[in-house]
Amino acid sequence: MTLKVYNYLSRELERFRPSENDVVSLYVCGPTVHDHAHLGHARTYVSMDVVVRYLQLRGYRVRHARGFIDVGRILTTGEDRLVRAAYREGMTPTELAETCTRGFEDDMDALRVLRPTISPRATGHIPFAIVWIKDLVDRGHAYEVEGNVYFSVDSFPSYGKLGRRMVGAPVVGSARAVPGSKRNAADFPLWRRAELSRTLAWPSPWGDGYPDWHVACPVMAHKSLGDTFDIHGGGIEGVHAHGDCELAISEAHNGVPPASYWLLVGALRVDGAKMSKSHGNHLTIKDALRLYSPEALRCYVLSSHYRNSLEYSRDALRAAQRGVDLLYQTARGLRRAMHSSLPLAGTSTAALSNVTSLEGYRADFRDAMDDDFDTPRALGVVFALVKEVNRVLAGGGNVSVGTLSAMDKLLHDLAGDVLAVLPDSTMRSPTGELLEDLVDYLLALRDDCNDRRDRERADAIYRRLTDLGVAVDDGPAETTWHLKAR
Repeated sequence: MTLKVYNYLSRELERFRPSENDVVSLYVCGPTVHDHAHLGHARTYVSMDVVVRYLQLRGYRVRHARGFIDVGRILTTGEDRLVRAAYREGMTPTELAETCTRGFEDDMDALRVLRPTISPRATGHIPFAIVWIKDLVDRGHAYEVEGNVYFSVDSFPSYGKLGRRMVGAPVVGSARAVPGSKRNAADFPLWRRAELSRTLAWPSPWGDGYPDWHVACPVMAHKSLGDTFDIHGGGIEGVHAHGDCELAISEAHNGVPPASYWLLVGALRVDGAKMSKSHGNHLTIKDALRLYSPEALRCYVLSSHYRNSLEYSRDALRAAQRGVDLLYQTARGLRRAMHSSLPLAGTSTAALSNVTSLEGYRADFRDAMDDDFDTPRALGVVFALVKEVNRVLAGGGNVSVGTLSAMDKLLHDLAGDVLAVLPDSTMRSPTGELLEDLVDYLLALRDDCNDRRDRERADAIYRRLTDLGVAVDDGPAETTWHLKAR
């Protein structure tokens, strides 16, 4: 089977060929750390996490870098996002950046997004950024005006090829520049002169200032992964405002394209508008995790192909939670059945499986993921497997431990290790099984209290479970539960 990915640069589905046989290098644009991350960020990083997990399933070692922008992100008003937010919070920019960086990593851990191999920060690469900018000036790709340094798009004829726009077209989301200071209206900043009151500034050949985020990303990617790496990941909304600039800087400096494949994730939208703090329509990851399990949020994100935009919907999130609860119940039912089953005498474990279609599910899953990481199709395969498992469990009779074990492994390989919409292996430990038994016992006591019309005690059990982080859902047919993120 061949893995094919949609390369946004070529706008074509291409066979994936990494530069090294068994290693894939991946750079993902990280967040600007000035506030809590929201579900729009989750969309991007959960999608890229599944890319990493599936590449690992295919046997690759993934060298993954995700940079943090902690300087140089300027609003269209000319204000620095981080500086403005720090002033509002009564903190220094460095304090706020550190707080938000740690908060972001906590959010990613809660969503079970694997930590990258390398997590560079823009402020840790200032000397390298200065060297890059000086090189670009020396080669005629950039020029200085009153302490500001701009990239000259006229010096790079292929500028705009990622977003496929003509030079001189307006750049949506680009920061305001001083009128008359640029040779071409499309020229964008590499180095910004610092105001006298600004504390987040560094000395340079052009005076005290700081690098713009356009140069921070390519510098971090280069220092982490080299001149050219395999995959560049990020959000599709930033193509014109950032991606075109980033690509031009890298190629003008290094003489080669920065990435072989550009995988860009569609935006999360609310009533048609991109979810963002500036629009006031965002839901933070921390708040979302108070309402839904991490696996439900992942299931919701993965229910749409990563290239498509995804509309925010409470109904879709509730449906994702119900789907994940079904996965939980199925996995728990399998483990219980495995504990009560015995191997059939005189046969090998391999001969015990009476479900001949299991490998077909694995093949269908891989076919879906090999087709540009088609997670909606892959989820469909997982839930078809769940239906098959529940059919076997409900059928009664003697089901061999080999059959149950094969089902359990397949379910956790696909839904757990790749999509991460099932609890990880620690939930299958004796401690995890004891926890499940205790919660089930308490819910059985609650049902008994309800049957005896002892509402006060039933409600007390419900409240105590909720306080302990157990979300209980009383459905029309049965009561299910899951652990809330802490």
